[in-house]
Amino acid sequence: QVQLVESGGGLVQPGGSLRLSCVASGFSFSRYTMRWYRQAPGKERELVAGISSTLGSTPNYADSVKGRFTISRDNSKNTVYLQMNSLKPEDTAVYYCYGSQLFGATYWGQGTQVTVSS
Repeated sequence: QVQLVESGGGLVQPGGSLRLSCVASGFSFSRYTMRWYRQAPGKERELVAGISSTLGSTPNYADSVKGRFTISRDNSKNTVYLQMNSLKPEDTAVYYCYGSQLFGATYWGQGTQVTVSS
């Protein structure tokens, strides 16, 4: 059974930090490109960051989070992370983990809520 389980969301004050985790099971995690998306109320889901399966590849980020967020993966733990620093109220959203493989299946997690508010 394929699963992507996110955790680490919560309420944080502006300027604070959170680290999201996404644990994968049921597929060959190391072969998949992993991404984080987010969706704020009333808005479309948007790509936040991505990291490919190729060792040493450069992650990509949305312009709105560059310099503040860092995506990383630990294939030994089947886990992808999103370190979020200098959080802003506009970062408030449900954050989703997504796995994909060229010509292969795609998988979504259930999401974790991040709220940035004083």
